[in-house]
Amino acid sequence: MFGTISNIVAAFLTLCIFSFLYKDNPFYKFAESLLVGVSMGYAIPLVYENAFIPYVYRPIFLQNKFLIIIPTLMGVLYIFRFSKNLSWLSRYPIVFGMAIVGMFVPMSLNARVLVQMRSTMLPLDNINTILIFIGVVTILMYFFFSKEHKGTYGKISNVGIWYMMVGFGASFGYTVMARISLLIGRIQFLLGECLGLIK
Repeated sequence: MFGTISNIVAAFLTLCIFSFLYKDNPFYKFAESLLVGVSMGYAIPLVYENAFIPYVYRPIFLQNKFLIIIPTLMGVLYIFRFSKNLSWLSRYPIVFGMAIVGMFVPMSLNARVLVQMRSTMLPLDNINTILIFIGVVTILMYFFFSKEHKGTYGKISNVGIWYMMVGFGASFGYTVMARISLLIGRIQFLLGECLGLIK
């Protein structure tokens, strides 16, 4: 009985979301609002249990680590974003957040630049290393705007454009494939579990 009711609710909400394909309507807005509300209703106690209790309440009140009060108050300052007169207080945690992002720049440099450089310095003894080397060099040449992209230089930099287009296309295709698999799953649910048309 419970499985039947849950299937009916799930099918109704799926059709509500699919109704946006026709046009924006109250059913879609209802399902969208329900998704946001349920997500926030789930996230708030999850953050309370997994972040506030172990990293704020226990260290301050049970372990007497009072230095934790400083980052806690810094986080509380975000709430003042909703105040017209005191919204300037929310800028302080934002600034500290941006500073922390700056700390990750060296790690990002290592992951995205140095590893790529190592890949281009491997012996050119197979097709993979050759393609990597050509791709890195031609893309760097494309982004070197101090020299006009004409003649031989322009033709070589155009190879970099092809490399980028292939990369962007593969990334976009992977994203579309993931979304299509979700769509197939929903259609299988509607036609299989709900209507019994497929097995």
